[in-house]
Amino acid sequence: MPTRLDRLVRATPAARERVVDAARALCIVVVSLWHWALSVTHRAADGALVMPNPVDTVPGSWLATWVLQVMPLFFVVGGYAHLAAWERAQAVGISAGRFVGERLRRLLWPTAAWAAVWIAGELVAAAMPGPHRWMWQWFPGYLVPLWFVGVYGVLICLVPLTATLHARAGATTLAVLVLLLGGGSVLARGLGITAAAWLTAAVVWVFCHQLGYWWRSSDLGGRPLAVRSAVALTGLATLVILTGWAGFPRSMVATAAAAESNLFPTNAAIAALAVFQLGLLAVVTPAARRLLRRPAVWKPVVALNAVAMTVFVWHMTAYLVVLWAYERSGHTLIAEPSAAWWAQRWLWVAAPFAVLVGLVAVFARVESAARRGRGG
Repeated sequence: MPTRLDRLVRATPAARERVVDAARALCIVVVSLWHWALSVTHRAADGALVMPNPVDTVPGSWLATWVLQVMPLFFVVGGYAHLAAWERAQAVGISAGRFVGERLRRLLWPTAAWAAVWIAGELVAAAMPGPHRWMWQWFPGYLVPLWFVGVYGVLICLVPLTATLHARAGATTLAVLVLLLGGGSVLARGLGITAAAWLTAAVVWVFCHQLGYWWRSSDLGGRPLAVRSAVALTGLATLVILTGWAGFPRSMVATAAAAESNLFPTNAAIAALAVFQLGLLAVVTPAARRLLRRPAVWKPVVALNAVAMTVFVWHMTAYLVVLWAYERSGHTLIAEPSAAWWAQRWLWVAAPFAVLVGLVAVFARVESAARRGRGG
């Protein structure tokens, strides 16, 4: 593995935008750490595991979600990467069907391996004597992150269409999506039309993905600081307006005390967050590019991206193994973000990480095979 990793590091093309890879790796790390260390996971009255976050009870913590809710940025990064791959595919004559199939394989093979293991385990447990509770009954939070796989897969299927629209209309496509977001928000929030809320949610993720196209084609990271800052300020100002005057929740993650969430169904606040986060990334791009030229910095980015989907689908399994061991050893999960809860945060980073390393060692070969595909 070290030899292969060194080979990948040395083979990095000079023109590659390493900031995109670093942003993808950062998103995976933040998602994992948020679920492990910033979820107040405990047993509910019926014995099920629940994992609310502490945003409700920690004053001002909603502001941290404007940076740490990285799923919008992940879709923006995906748009950049997919447009780059699409352009390469077009240059060598790869068909749209083959392109979509290869990108879906990278997404779905690691997910299928995870699902096969868990389904087999569930069926064995269900066949044993005594009552059985399915995963979605006793730990529904375990399955929540997997919504990403479905939405991301749909966006991959749409790349031939959306990339063509971008090539022909450019930023006009983004403007149309913004208008659709505005209209959908009025229908959903102003008139209470539920269907409009879910249609708006679909537009949000298309917008985030399309924003990645614009990032690539405009070379945003290479623009003057004033332009890059303007993108960040535009996103920030829109967030302030939506959360301060338009009634959108301030937290970018769902909270137990709030009746409404920006994420389910996804609304315009998440689209504004994507613009804000892209602007922040663009502001630091020149410095990040210089930093990522250093092998000691670039090598971990390459390593993590090589197993990104494996980490994503298995990080909650690693967490569950630690939860099981913690309770089996006689400890009780803390149900509120008390001083004792904060004092344990190191444990809920170190222990799941150790388990995840073992899981990645076993299942990363599936992702590696998916990347090789038919070409070997």
